[in-house]
Amino acid sequence: MTFGNKVLKYRVALDTKRNLFMAIDANNQANIAYGITITQAVKELKKSI
Repeated sequence: MTFGNKVLKYRVALDTKRNLFMAIDANNQANIAYGITITQAVKELKKSI
């Protein structure tokens, strides 16, 4: 699924090996952020932009 807001579009996935959520920039697949929660992963992704 692709989600979006005013700042960026992103996808969310679960890394089952690390038990962490991944927020992936829809425009740049190499830009990935991890978090214990989806919210935390998205927050980290926003910081990396």
